[in-house]
Amino acid sequence: MKIVMSGLEHELAPIALREKLSFTKAQNVKMVDILRSRPHVRGCVLISTCNRTELYLSCDGEVEPGRLLCQAASVSYEPYRDVFVTRQGEDAARHLMEVAAGLRSRIWGEDQIIAQVKDAISLARQGGGTDSVLETLFRTAIASGKEVRTKVHLTALPTSAASMAVALLKEKMGDLRGKRALVIGNGEMGRLSASLLQSEGCQVAVTLRTYRHGQTIVPPGCSVVPYDERELHMDGANIVISATTSPHHTVTLEQMESLAVRPAVLVDLAIPRDIQQEVGSLPGVALYNIDDIGDFSAIRQVPEQVSEIINAHLDNFYRWLNYRDCMGPADRLKHAIVDRLLTARELEKEISETELLELAVGKTVDLLVSGLAERITAEQLTKCETKIRARTTGKQVVG
Repeated sequence: MKIVMSGLEHELAPIALREKLSFTKAQNVKMVDILRSRPHVRGCVLISTCNRTELYLSCDGEVEPGRLLCQAASVSYEPYRDVFVTRQGEDAARHLMEVAAGLRSRIWGEDQIIAQVKDAISLARQGGGTDSVLETLFRTAIASGKEVRTKVHLTALPTSAASMAVALLKEKMGDLRGKRALVIGNGEMGRLSASLLQSEGCQVAVTLRTYRHGQTIVPPGCSVVPYDERELHMDGANIVISATTSPHHTVTLEQMESLAVRPAVLVDLAIPRDIQQEVGSLPGVALYNIDDIGDFSAIRQVPEQVSEIINAHLDNFYRWLNYRDCMGPADRLKHAIVDRLLTARELEKEISETELLELAVGKTVDLLVSGLAERITAEQLTKCETKIRARTTGKQVVG
């Protein structure tokens, strides 16, 4: 069993490619269900965020995760051939831990990524895609990311897309006090954006869909407008931020052209994009998307303490994985030893009570494997089993 992953990352894949392989939660579950049925795939987890799409597989043969994902999503693989990054084994495991720690995000030390990694394993579970290897790997990565955030202060800069968007607005517009802002979308990103704008002194309205069920949370100090009336509230607004999971544009060129007073700045925090690109070509209008905030090009020095935390968790995962891989050969080794001793009993009549013998041998081998988990491998145990069986049958084994 091996671990392999392929990912689209913001520094290589442009937003036009990333948004075609961006999935809602419902779509994520569907993709996992499809991918899990492919040959050699034993487990799969799909991470889909505004900055990355990554597919992690545990498999028992040669597979190309990026190609499989494109096939499952009915998207041509050719445009992605040179932008998918594929990693295997420890490289894949370490990459996931760096992702969970916020080291791979466009926004250095991003706060939301741990929740997104949690969501990914949860959705994979719903889709029947997980196995013990990926469950343990993701649990370890989440624990590693939490420890990094608890013990290390990576940056004094804003650490979410919403906070970076507000920082961009302040850079472009100056003091935001008294500005009128419309936030389209009441998900986590939308609520955070609204709260931050309100704290800067903006007059903030947040859209809600009329068919929304369950508890609705509106940030304190913000007003609410029906989603279907968003165009009315864009008229005269200074700022529009859109952060939805809608498959359609929430702001179109036609809508913007019809406004008497257009917003000066629009920020699109969605993948796929919410705001029609042509909006940015209108006179007096500036349009920014998720790739315009944050700066991945900056040189970032990973603190030694962060590396130590990740290495420790990575070691724990591989100790577990090695122990797991040894269990099958260890079980066969037990039976080989019992067979050997039973053969001796038949020949020499010196051993009695088979059940007691099996129990003693079983406990002995369990203790052996547990005590040497960091030093032995499944291959070594298999060789040991082969030699014991050969002696039992009188065959010679070379090596």
